[in-house]
Amino acid sequence: MNIQQGATQAPVTGGALLRALFDAMPGRAAFLDVELRYRYVNREFLLALGATEDRVIGKFVDDVMGAEAASLYKAAMQNLSANEPQRLRRFVDDADGAPHWIEEELRPFTPGGVMQGVVCVARPLADAEQQCESDRLELLESHRTREAIHAAVVDSALDCIVVIDAQGRVVEFNPAASATFGYSREHAIGRTVAELIVPVEMRDHHNSGLERFRAGGPASVIGRRVELEAMRADGSRIPVELAITAVGSGPSALFTAHLRDLRPAREAQAQIEGQREALYQNEKLAALGSLLAGVAHELNNPLSIVIGQALMLREAAQSHASFDKHFEEFAERGAKIETAANRCARIVKVFLAMARQREAERGRVEIPDLVERVLELLSYGLRTAGIEVTKDVPADLPPLLADSDQLHQVLLNLVVNAKQALEAQPAPRRISIVARADEAAQKLDIHISDNGPGVPDAIRSRIFDPFFTTKPQGMGTGIGLAVSRGLIESHGGSLTLEPPQPGAGAVFAIRLPIDALSIENAAVDDNAAAAQRTIKQRRALIVDDEVEIAGLLGEILRRLGFDCEVVTSGDHAKQAIAARPADLILCDIRMPNGDGPAFYDWLSVEHPQMTNRIAFVTGDVLGPGADRFIARSGCPIVEKPFTPEDIRLVADLLCDDAAA
Repeated sequence: MNIQQGATQAPVTGGALLRALFDAMPGRAAFLDVELRYRYVNREFLLALGATEDRVIGKFVDDVMGAEAASLYKAAMQNLSANEPQRLRRFVDDADGAPHWIEEELRPFTPGGVMQGVVCVARPLADAEQQCESDRLELLESHRTREAIHAAVVDSALDCIVVIDAQGRVVEFNPAASATFGYSREHAIGRTVAELIVPVEMRDHHNSGLERFRAGGPASVIGRRVELEAMRADGSRIPVELAITAVGSGPSALFTAHLRDLRPAREAQAQIEGQREALYQNEKLAALGSLLAGVAHELNNPLSIVIGQALMLREAAQSHASFDKHFEEFAERGAKIETAANRCARIVKVFLAMARQREAERGRVEIPDLVERVLELLSYGLRTAGIEVTKDVPADLPPLLADSDQLHQVLLNLVVNAKQALEAQPAPRRISIVARADEAAQKLDIHISDNGPGVPDAIRSRIFDPFFTTKPQGMGTGIGLAVSRGLIESHGGSLTLEPPQPGAGAVFAIRLPIDALSIENAAVDDNAAAAQRTIKQRRALIVDDEVEIAGLLGEILRRLGFDCEVVTSGDHAKQAIAARPADLILCDIRMPNGDGPAFYDWLSVEHPQMTNRIAFVTGDVLGPGADRFIARSGCPIVEKPFTPEDIRLVADLLCDDAAA
């Protein structure tokens, strides 16, 4: 670049002139080529940066001012034109360490119409301008931050957030709403909320409410929490809690709706109600257990006496029948008394087994006998209800290895359910019990059916659910079938409701495995034990405060060859043992003046070798104290009412163990 001067003066070089012009400019000035390299800078520029020319001239903007400034310059140069210079405002750190706002003007240098570079002139902004710019940027940053926070809150909200305009069109649909209602955000935006989630029968009411609000009228749901139904993409309905907030009014209003899916809360509430009902039922069972413990103790003592005396009366009469025919009649009467008393005893034991809630105790179970015991227990109620029971249960069915009490409870539940289903039906009323063995599959099937109304199709899939019942209030708990299925499945079997048949009622099918090997082994063990059983002349001590019970036990044991001594309390038993040890001790648990547990603890200390010769005869098998003591001691238990065979078995067990 050359600038011509007058002929009489020495020429001034273009570089010197340009430098003079640049240095005379107020503020910072620089000339950059098209590649954004510094070619000239003035003193103000160097002073502001605290740099020398050799560190600036020939260097790129990136090296001198940093990448951010270079990016701004590149963007500005793309928009440069001769008539429209570019202005920039940017923040710089000067050599004095203080940050400043500067405003730069960039003009193109185009000799001959070809752009060769750009002239940059910068001036610092006044304090007021800096503050204004700072406030503007702070406001912009604050706005961006609020928008980011808003987006984060909306996107991460657990509840559905749906924003609509005054025409009902969706302008926001968060991820929770997409997950709940089955619409993507892209699909929902721009559509009316009515067509998306408002049930058809409620759309007119929704639209009229919007119209009323746009016209300045009151809103019925804004600012309140309401529960209603909403529609999903698949057409299904779900319960929701709705809260609506309005922003603005009239045609420019926006409505933010927070919707909470109530299904999890209602399911949790149903579970809580179910658990509360289960707790209530458990409390009822516990109360029943306490009641039965007292009833059993009061009934079992006299029943033991009746059964034992009737048996002995029959045996004595039979021994004299050959001499006097009248004794045959006495024997028959004794047999009838014994049969009736045994029936009472079985009924008490069934109730005790139902109330114990104990672990399964598996043994040999004969299904024909089990069915007979169930029908015997329910015979009066079935007869008075006019219900005819038919059985097709072959006597030669293979036995099962199962818990007799639990299977008894299942059969009892199913027959009782059938009886209750028939009570409102016109005659004839019938219940059928059919049992068959599937030898190929090693399974035993039991079908219990009735000719009642059956189970409606709508609830067939739910009848085994806990606490589900179709019976009137107070007639059922809804746990019978659930418990029954659980008991059968614990035996490796299944309990199902068979498909409905025309003209037939409900048919329940039980399928249980036949464990032949285990049953045969158990039978072999029983036979071996019976073959080895011998009764020797031994001494027995009987401890019971019921004189009749003690006398009956003594009579049974004397017939088995024992020399018996009877005492009425634990304290007396200690004295008897101290005077003379016994080979067998039969002791009651609940007695005055020293109960069974106290006597056992004394025996453990004073005569520990005799603790394996004692058995407890009791009717209090459900009392909490008795239950804990039985578990702690591990001694055999003979439950009242007992038979002579029960006493013989425990005597064989204890005497054989003592001999071993």
